[in-house]
Amino acid sequence: MGDRVLEKNTGFKKWWKMIRPHTLTASFVPVALGTALVLPMKKPDIPLFIAMLAASMLIQIATNLFNEYFDYKRGLDTSESVGIGGSIVRDGFRPKTILNLALMLCLISILIGVYICIESSWWIALAGIVCMLTGYLYSGGPYPIAYTPFGELASGLFMGVFIIWISFFIQAETLTLSTILISVPIGILVGGINMANNIRDLSGDQEKGRKTLPILLGRTRAINLLAALFAFSYLWIIGLMIFHVESAWLLIVFASLPKAIQATKLFHGKTKSIQLMPAMKATAQMTTLFGLLLSIGLVLDHFI
Repeated sequence: MGDRVLEKNTGFKKWWKMIRPHTLTASFVPVALGTALVLPMKKPDIPLFIAMLAASMLIQIATNLFNEYFDYKRGLDTSESVGIGGSIVRDGFRPKTILNLALMLCLISILIGVYICIESSWWIALAGIVCMLTGYLYSGGPYPIAYTPFGELASGLFMGVFIIWISFFIQAETLTLSTILISVPIGILVGGINMANNIRDLSGDQEKGRKTLPILLGRTRAINLLAALFAFSYLWIIGLMIFHVESAWLLIVFASLPKAIQATKLFHGKTKSIQLMPAMKATAQMTTLFGLLLSIGLVLDHFI
């Protein structure tokens, strides 16, 4: 398994792996959910939805590339590193190429953002710049967020909660209490993907001087916290139903519970990064499934 994960990619595959497609669901889910929340008020504007989705995914890819570039420049990534894109250290991309691609994607997302602002509000420009800047500062700048205990918080807020709010706002030109409340579990779970990544990389990050949340908590407590975040997300949905914020259709998210249990179990008893890859993958799959089911629940509530 180790050889398959750490193999050198060539041709189209190395370009495909460079964008780290498995991370893009963290962009798709909040945009889809934010748009689905508009249904009780109006019919969503499909071109705006597509534009928002494209801009979010481009910023996500750019963030991945910034991470690849700055981790390489700081000597953190090697050809044996697990869980990285490996575009520079394994697949032969020049560091400058990766940086320039990241900047180009940011520029394209800005141009898409101009269209979104024209069709909605110029306040979106400020929100978009903040999200883009956070993507850069996550691994760039003198004090990268990725090296601190705040990585989970930053990713949950800016790639989860705020994307839902922006996606809703550009369609409805307002922000509702329901949107704010429904965004909470998604923000938690997007942050959970980051925590799963940091649990996987705990040993290597500790050796390299990082101070991530799992390092400060210790492996066992970090895994327990991740499981607690999973549980809280499901309980939050029950709470929304009990207090009549949303209908019982949202309980469809419980179809993702087996994946949450699987992800938690896969973390226990393992310490090597290569062993924890399935747990990391299951966490991302659980978040994707949870968010998509939540969106489907909102659609069913509107049409049935």
